[in-house]
Amino acid sequence: MPEHLRDHERPFLAFGTEIVDATAPYVSAYKPQAAHFAAAGAEDQLVQLIAHIHAHYPNIPVILDAKRGDVGSTAALYAQEAFERYGADAVTVNPYLGHDSLAPYFAYQDRGVIVLCRTSNPGSDWIQGVMVDDEPLYLSVARQVENWDQNSQCMLVTGATYPEELGLVRALVGDMPLLVPGVGAQGGDIHAVLKAGLDTDCQGLCISSSRGIIYAGDGADYADQAAKAAQELRDAINLVRSALSDSKD
Repeated sequence: MPEHLRDHERPFLAFGTEIVDATAPYVSAYKPQAAHFAAAGAEDQLVQLIAHIHAHYPNIPVILDAKRGDVGSTAALYAQEAFERYGADAVTVNPYLGHDSLAPYFAYQDRGVIVLCRTSNPGSDWIQGVMVDDEPLYLSVARQVENWDQNSQCMLVTGATYPEELGLVRALVGDMPLLVPGVGAQGGDIHAVLKAGLDTDCQGLCISSSRGIIYAGDGADYADQAAKAAQELRDAINLVRSALSDSKD
């Protein structure tokens, strides 16, 4: 948190709205992390931040990064929390407990359900890489989510740090959109991600850089520094995408 905001009455809201207003020309979505607000007892500021985005930038969707995973009435309440309390347009979820853990989210047919598939963290192999019927588990997840996605509301989380695996997921699910964390602070390579993950229209990727943008500066001009970082990443993505599109032609 920048020094000048630490004594602010609503520091998370102030920080977030300045980041949003500065970066809005350059982004395709916002992805606030629920735990960072909840740990500080600042859930009301998250509600207000999402409301600010919807009011001022209605064409930019909000993804609540919560990675929920539970069953029954608990799953239904988590879905209600994400979509009704916070007003998120989409939420990240964990498929480990099976279809009944995701069904309450699918019931909100106008909202997105973003399912963890091949995550960018280095410890993910212990389960995502386990072989099931001659394919790694993350591909089984992708295949199953494609079958469950009856309303075209799903995305898959596929980390930028594993571009080859991202390509395998893309080949399996066709034009289903992918949320790709790991560019920026985690070191994911833009060219490798786009080459492996673009859909048939040279689109279909929501590339996430969090720390690399919101912490681009820590002084009073932090929002301006965030805008600069967002614009540079947007331009770099579009430059590579254009080159790859031309090469297909």
